[in-house]
Amino acid sequence: MLQWDDVEPARPVTAGTPGPQLALAQGSAEPIRTPAATPAPGRARAPDDAGTASEGRVRMEDKRIINGRADVNQLVPFKYKWAWDKYLSACANHWMPQEVNMSRDVALWKDPNGLSEDERRVVKRNLGFFVTADSLAANNIVLGTYRQITAPECRQFLLRQAFEEAIHTHAYQYIVESLGLDEGEIFNAYREIPSIRAKDEFLLPFIEVLTDPGFQTGTPDADRALLRSLIVFACLMEGLFFYVGFVQILALGRQNKMTGAAEQYQYILRDESMHCNFGIDMINQIKLENPGLWTAEFRAEIRQLFLTAVDLEYRYAEDTMPRGVLGLNAAMFKDYLRYIANRRAQQIGMETLFPEQENPFPWMSEMIDLKKERNFFETRVLEYQSGGALNWD
Repeated sequence: MLQWDDVEPARPVTAGTPGPQLALAQGSAEPIRTPAATPAPGRARAPDDAGTASEGRVRMEDKRIINGRADVNQLVPFKYKWAWDKYLSACANHWMPQEVNMSRDVALWKDPNGLSEDERRVVKRNLGFFVTADSLAANNIVLGTYRQITAPECRQFLLRQAFEEAIHTHAYQYIVESLGLDEGEIFNAYREIPSIRAKDEFLLPFIEVLTDPGFQTGTPDADRALLRSLIVFACLMEGLFFYVGFVQILALGRQNKMTGAAEQYQYILRDESMHCNFGIDMINQIKLENPGLWTAEFRAEIRQLFLTAVDLEYRYAEDTMPRGVLGLNAAMFKDYLRYIANRRAQQIGMETLFPEQENPFPWMSEMIDLKKERNFFETRVLEYQSGGALNWD
């Protein structure tokens, strides 16, 4: 059985002779406000020159995750096969929200005795965070990260990831619409609910760094800024901030409540687990190719970001369930968040933050494994390659 946080890591590609530290990956329509370095032979050209012949064939040894010399428009020869394999796996796992039957959820939600007030609070707080969270993730990819990555294999996955973030936003909207929730309340929660706003405010500076049109890699400080943002989004946003919500909704599903929403969350969990692991693989490859970035001072800074993120997500857990519900309580989430933080830290080569912390929710480990006959609440077959449109009227 697959363990959601034990996906086999990509085999690092041995770094060759470091290429010159160049400007931001070409091919972006964003203007560059600071002087750009002169492109090296084989360097990707600006959009208006994309159709012209390159100055030489792409060599695998010239490809790098950041500051590469090879044309970013040419996918092969492959150097980072792990990124291409993840892209293919993501495509094979395609799904759409409207494939999921929400009729039982609607009936349960409309029944005044169907859910307790605490359970309804959990659902609405969950949706209040997630309806905008995946849009933040997508913006970070298409307006920031994608422009700075010079490995076309990684860019290919990032485009697929951005599409999946759109699917997730669609899924949350589909749940809100199906249940007839107050859209103004749910979609403005990131403005009006302090525990949600605090998480978004933690993330925004790391988005703004990369989406600044004047930002470009090529110096140690800039490269470290990119690496810092990648760690925040892979390890802390997708790898930590989403998991209180996942546990809560999947716990409802385990009790045969909100089964349509829980099924969609299970698909989203599978997608986000792959996003997280792809990001970690990319982080580790950047570290390998640029070992000077991984200083003791930088590691100490990252450690503090981890601790802050754990505290923010714990506050969110307390807000979503001020009293025990679904067999869960906020104290259990403190243990779980520490367990997850340990896993993320270890995956990028850092020391454990909370020694000997165990997983209080071992059942979560199987949620990413969808290759079984039916899902845990017995609604439909989940093992498929590409979901077609299902008519459940």
